[in-house]
Order: sequence, then C-alpha cells, then structure tokens
Amino acid sequence: MNEIVTKCLNIFRDTTEYYHEFDNIDACPKNPYQAGNIEDVLFRKNWIDAVQWHMEDIIRDPNIDPVAALKLKRRIDKSNQDRTDLVEDIDTYFREKYKDVAVKENATINTESPAWAIDRLSILALKIYHMRQETERKDASAEHIAKCQAKLNVLLEQQVDLSTAISQLIDDIEAGNKYMKVYRQMKMYNDTDTNPVLYGKK
Repeated sequence: MNEIVTKCLNIFRDTTEYYHEFDNIDACPKNPYQAGNIEDVLFRKNWIDAVQWHMEDIIRDPNIDPVAALKLKRRIDKSNQDRTDLVEDIDTYFREKYKDVAVKENATINTESPAWAIDRLSILALKIYHMRQETERKDASAEHIAKCQAKLNVLLEQQVDLSTAISQLIDDIEAGNKYMKVYRQMKMYNDTDTNPVLYGKK
C-alpha cells in the first residue's frame, strides 16, 4: 500500500471518529496537524465531509422548518464548494510532488485524478462508520442487523479495492507510466457571472 494512501485511511478513520465525539455540525475541531501540510488538508477534507453528511440527514427531516431548511441548503452549497476546493488542494500536492517525473512516451492518463479518488475514500470512511453503527443498534431487528452487516462487508471490500487502485495510480504516476492533469471544477451555479438566475439580478 502506498504510504500516502495508508495516511489517508488512518486520518479519515480517526477524523470520522473524532467528529462523532461531538456529533454536532457546529463543533469547532482542533486540527492536530501542522497547517499547510497534506495531513492538515486530509483532516479538513474528512471533517467537512462528516459535517455535510449530517447536514444532509437534517435537511431530510420531513418536519423541518422551511426557513431553516433554506438556510441549511445555502450552507450545504457553501460546503460543497469548500469540499471541491480541498480536493483541488490535494491534487495540487500531487502535481507539485511529481512535477519533475519523466513521463514515458507511452504514458496514459487516468479517468480521474488521485485527489478525486481520495475524495471517495473519505466518503467511504463515513459510510463504514455509520453502517457499523447500524449493525450495533439495540433497537433494530435481527433482519436489519443482518442486512447492514452484509452492506458493511461490501463497503470494507470496496475500501480495500479503492485503496489498492489509488496506490497503483500513484505508483504509476511516480514511475512515469501515467500522468496527471488537473481540471478545475469550474462550478457555474455559485458564480454570479455564469448562473443566469444570479447575473440576471445584477
């Protein structure tokens, strides 16, 4: 397993557990990592994923106050933009790390960058945590527990497969067998110059 992937798995697991010590979307975490390094970015990425996971739960409450729901939707939109920015920070790390690699003539490009695959690894850590919680519920039926255990087993297998694939991708980039290009997401709905609802009100 590539060292950075092992680091991702450990940080995502620990951060997910740390969030649930508060279980509060307004909690202010203490980031244990030095600002600006990759560990810091990975911690902030998983924390914001955990917060958004729970905001998505809250907004699905059928009895939520409409005004509160709109306010929360705006917060989720902001969170999505922040998540995207952090993914791009991770890609910047890889691009800088491997900028001097001699790319082989027959090198190929991947369908996604390392950071967008790592984004999925962060979400998987949250899925595994919450599915494991379902298997430990005392108020659920045996059938529910069994179904959730089967799903947890699949998620754990998926985590191994995705970690392996990311490791192979990073190793290939390091060896010059693959090359990476970073395409900024260029989200249009948050931009007052590209969202017609927003620029129409100028």
